[in-house]
Amino acid sequence: MIIVDNALARREAEQDPIRVGLIGAGFQGSGIGLQIMTATPGMRLCAVANRNVDSAIGVYDQVDVRPVRCDTRKELEAAIAVGRPAVTEDAIALATAGGLDAVIEVTGSVEFAAHAVLAAIESGKHVIQMNAELDGTIGPILKVKADQAGVIYSFSDGDQPGVQMNLYRFVKGLGVTPVLCGNIKGLHDPYRNPATQESFAKRWGQKPAMVASFADGTKISFEQAIVANGTGMKVARRGMLGPDFSGGDPSAAQVPIEQTVSAFEPYLNSAGPGLVDYVVGARPGPGVFVLGTLEHPRQQHYLELYKLGKGPYYCFYTPYHLCHFEVPTSVARAVLFQDPVLTPSGGPTVGVIAVAKKALSAGEEIQEFGGFEVYGVAENIEVIRHDNLLPVGLALGCKLIRPVEKDTPLTLDDVIVPNGRLIDQLYAEQERLFGCQ
Repeated sequence: MIIVDNALARREAEQDPIRVGLIGAGFQGSGIGLQIMTATPGMRLCAVANRNVDSAIGVYDQVDVRPVRCDTRKELEAAIAVGRPAVTEDAIALATAGGLDAVIEVTGSVEFAAHAVLAAIESGKHVIQMNAELDGTIGPILKVKADQAGVIYSFSDGDQPGVQMNLYRFVKGLGVTPVLCGNIKGLHDPYRNPATQESFAKRWGQKPAMVASFADGTKISFEQAIVANGTGMKVARRGMLGPDFSGGDPSAAQVPIEQTVSAFEPYLNSAGPGLVDYVVGARPGPGVFVLGTLEHPRQQHYLELYKLGKGPYYCFYTPYHLCHFEVPTSVARAVLFQDPVLTPSGGPTVGVIAVAKKALSAGEEIQEFGGFEVYGVAENIEVIRHDNLLPVGLALGCKLIRPVEKDTPLTLDDVIVPNGRLIDQLYAEQERLFGCQ
């Protein structure tokens, strides 16, 4: 957002920077911290929380800053008050500490993140997160609680859902009706797992299961679900359409995104809520696209003149997503303009269900996103409720009580859910509030 740079410059000139706390010091968290400290005037990274405090210290090591280690909220608040960078193992202490304007949550967890995000909201802090798994499971109820607390709850710019929402708003602002928000992938194989992705993960310093969740469709299902929940859109069918132009070869030449529109056209309806989806083997990857339409013939003439074709569907795209580089802008939008990048518009319209990645036996436990047991698939919320399907965001830690065949969606009756989890409580509250809609 172009106005953000000037607004941050004013905060820097006034010596009144936005004060930020970061929860999560992994691959993305480290990059976000670096971006704030080296390229974002008008913003200060006051504190970092991570379960392994050495990783939190490592965020500051990138710029040769030595933070103070804090074990309590009181110690954190004292450090923040005097401008001393701080680290802690206690995410709740950071989330509730006074002196912070916003908290960035980037842990990739669900249960742990639910506690931290809820604590930050209840203590009056804006929350910006890169956690599609959390948002795609209980985002709507977290948005309700943020509204009640008078703060912003938002997914971040830079990651593909946020980039899609920016493009959606741009297209809508032109007077064009968005009918599909899309994600561009290079590979989709639901049977990828931590073993198959280990070498790639090692090369880029990432976790094998997380990388596997990108390849097996879990991540993109969550990403498109939260775009759907922010726009009111749906999926055309379970798992989305996902046309594949790669011919099964990720190294094959990619087709221009404009040439993929015909694969979606039979499912598009300008009078409907619109669709979220993805395409494999198109360029520019890993960008995003929005398909839109408009009826006025004169405006159609202008769009053709401007090289967008004859319609009836026009393809707008952003050729990149720059993840951690753009997160500070999301923080500034929330704090300075009360403008969320992407937040649920009401109750969920699309969720992500757990599907067996292999034949599962009674007693097996679902370990992690991108693991060996299940992959995530986007489905419309009405179907999830009617068929009692297991949201994959609730599936981790669940144990099978009976066998489930490969590629079969799991139901809540197939598993034992761990006791006492906040994520289950919030999901139940979300269903009580929105389930009758």
